[in-house]
Amino acid sequence: MSEPRGRRLDTPSPRRRFSFNLDSDVVGVYGERVARFLGTGRYLAIQTVVVVVWILLNLVAVTIRWDPYPFILLNLAFSTQAAYAAPLILLAQNRQENRDRVALEEDRSRAAQTKSDTEFLARELAAVRLAVGDTVSRDYLRKELDDLLDELVDRLREPSDADSDSAPDTNRRRRD
Repeated sequence: MSEPRGRRLDTPSPRRRFSFNLDSDVVGVYGERVARFLGTGRYLAIQTVVVVVWILLNLVAVTIRWDPYPFILLNLAFSTQAAYAAPLILLAQNRQENRDRVALEEDRSRAAQTKSDTEFLARELAAVRLAVGDTVSRDYLRKELDDLLDELVDRLREPSDADSDSAPDTNRRRRD
């Protein structure tokens, strides 16, 4: 008779602990919202009105004094608020620092990509300039064709000049 572990009376059952799991991003988002609200003028105005009303009620209304003059309960409320506000503000700062770090890494990679693209385009532009420098321009081609035409014309004239010079010689030979 083998029973599964934990069901036997002679074996202690494992301790079950209540686990309270919160998503850190959800806590961070709400913490940032609270921290942003604590830093607004609206919150400061509301807090100032509450403190002034608290003090006036405790000084003037003799019958409902719940916090007499040294205002210990008010100080306790401020201490509690500060105990929660400080970690929330630190949490918001840490999350902002993480966002800034990610944005900085993205900016660096974007800058590196832009630099490599710029260097590539500079190399391509230099190659185009070299190719254009080696390309025959219209004026250069016209000059070369004119020079070639002049040379051909000179060559064509030379044999006719030689023929006219040699023609009398051939005539002389015939006469001889």
